[in-house]
Amino acid sequence: MPDKTTPVKATPFSNVPVEITVSVGRARPSIRDLLDLTENSVLTLDKTVDAPVDLFIGDRLVGRGQLEEAEEGAPEMLAVRITEIVEPDMGTL
Repeated sequence: MPDKTTPVKATPFSNVPVEITVSVGRARPSIRDLLDLTENSVLTLDKTVDAPVDLFIGDRLVGRGQLEEAEEGAPEMLAVRITEIVEPDMGTL
């Protein structure tokens, strides 16, 4: 993997968009609780507000970060500050 000062060689794949999913937590309600959910119900997650979030490409964990307010755009937009890049497990590629 190149370091941050090494330019990355452009390839036909360089501009292919990749969707990253940011996971803020999980909930494990019972079926009964799930069926009781209505508009404005609150679903409690397993993480605190300031806990790191997980970043996924597909089902593969690729990093972690902290949620923050985006500097550009609407003041209510969220952004993720990357705090950790998860190295791929070469045995599962």
